[in-house]
Amino acid sequence: MRYLLDRVRELNKAKVKEIVNERIREFKSLGKKSKKEIFKELCFCILTANYSAAGGIRIQREIGDDFLTLTEKQLAKRLKELGHRFPNTRARYIIEARKKLSGLKLDRDWLVKNIRGLGMKESSHFLRNIGFDDFAIIDFHIIDILERSGLIKRPKTLTKKRYLEIEDVLRKLAKKLNLTLAELDLYLWYLETGKILK
Repeated sequence: MRYLLDRVRELNKAKVKEIVNERIREFKSLGKKSKKEIFKELCFCILTANYSAAGGIRIQREIGDDFLTLTEKQLAKRLKELGHRFPNTRARYIIEARKKLSGLKLDRDWLVKNIRGLGMKESSHFLRNIGFDDFAIIDFHIIDILERSGLIKRPKTLTKKRYLEIEDVLRKLAKKLNLTLAELDLYLWYLETGKILK
């Protein structure tokens, strides 16, 4: 664990800190925008499940406000043209989510239960991206780092219970580093990939 703490502390003193701080400001700013902008971020998180963040960002930019107006068939066609792995399923999930936009609750449990295509990770990702800083985005990149650091044993499956247990490990790690979970996630993602996306 000490090695991981030292690596994050090094990054927190380097240029990476500026990028992390800027990204956190962007997230906080997005959370203050209109429901339309928040919905487009929800669409991004629906798109990134079992896909790449970079691909989701590219598609989100291309489609933009059309997430709010395209029919399911039109959206599926656009997603296919833009190279998404699951154009039909993701189009269906986005249209179903759009129908719930007026009653959208910014609560992780509500999102998991009510927005198809969002599990614990994607719901946490969405909330982080609109300014919440107390949820961990746990995927197998993060699990790999924690396992290598001796903080957890790799789970066979990531149940809700196991997700929350790992999130608690990350919360304790963040506290030792005097970071929020949102900041810690960006540092860990950078350690694993060399990139800071969203």
